Amino acid sequence: MSRDPIEVARAAYEAYVRKDRAAIEALVAEDFHFTSPLDNRIDRPTYFARCWPNSEWTASFTLVRLIPAGDEVVVTYEGHTREGHGFRNTEILTIRDGKITDVEVYFGWSLPHEAREGGFVEARH
Repeated sequence: MSRDPIEVARAAYEAYVRKDRAAIEALVAEDFHFTSPLDNRIDRPTYFARCWPNSEWTASFTLVRLIPAGDEVVVTYEGHTREGHGFRNTEILTIRDGKITDVEVYFGWSLPHEAREGGFVEARH
């Protein structure tokens, strides 16, 4: 297995789309934690119980940017569901010794964007 953080990140998104649980488990460290607007530093078993099932409706990821920063990789991607819904998110993956130890997810927007170009939508509270 590659220890190059960019290659580890790419392999994780590929495993997710292929629904290859064994491949993603090999990339995720035992002391893994996952944080998103909906999840506050959940552990590896909780991630696989709560988040991994989402791979079933994920059809593809287009990696827009992969920026290495020490032991982190900033990834922006456009994802598409099997139903054709698109979304754009950014994640920060911490990778040590070829394993993902932490993921921070920042939800983006739907594709196509709800606001017209140059416009906006009102915030939902």
